[in-house]
Amino acid sequence: MNALPAGVPVNAPRVDHLVIADLVEPGSRVLDVGCGDGQLLKLLEFTRAVDGRGIEISQKGVNECVARGLSVVQGDADTDLVDYPDDGFDYVILSQTLQATRRPRDVIEQLLRIGRKAIVSFPNFGHWRVRLSLFFKGRMPVTEDLPYSWYDTPNIHFCTIRDFVNLVEELGASVEKATALDGNGQKIGLSMPWWFWNFFGQQAVFLLKR
Repeated sequence: MNALPAGVPVNAPRVDHLVIADLVEPGSRVLDVGCGDGQLLKLLEFTRAVDGRGIEISQKGVNECVARGLSVVQGDADTDLVDYPDDGFDYVILSQTLQATRRPRDVIEQLLRIGRKAIVSFPNFGHWRVRLSLFFKGRMPVTEDLPYSWYDTPNIHFCTIRDFVNLVEELGASVEKATALDGNGQKIGLSMPWWFWNFFGQQAVFLLKR
């Protein structure tokens, strides 16, 4: 991953944000769906000089983005992406948000319609720590990437890396690049099979195209 340039006003950027930034061509038009407080968009502005836009469901997140000088509107990925034109952006990004959508398949289809390429990152529910927690404790796991208890989590559609790959195939899309990250934020070998990523990957980042 590229080193973070001096002066970037982002504190401790998430590892998946750095991976995503490496996938984006400089000067691209980017839409960040579920952009939160705007850290990823700001990172992309500084490291990739993108023409960035964002959509965020929470008013608090929108306010934080505006305070960063970002162009972000309030909206819901499940209902408002239909208002964006075909091929309106070079990249549409969905970072750690897929599992919180009501209709993830429809959302992925919208990403691929709106952007020439789509970048999706998500926590892997097939990770070995999650499996062990279910097996030995018999309880829904609470981890760094899945930090909520079952009764107050915003996540409603958990998936594994294998689940996501199957969905991409069903949609007729293709995986241009993919990265799985272990619990230490290190990339898992690209030559490893999907089952290995599914077991040892704590989170994953996919670059998709139609």
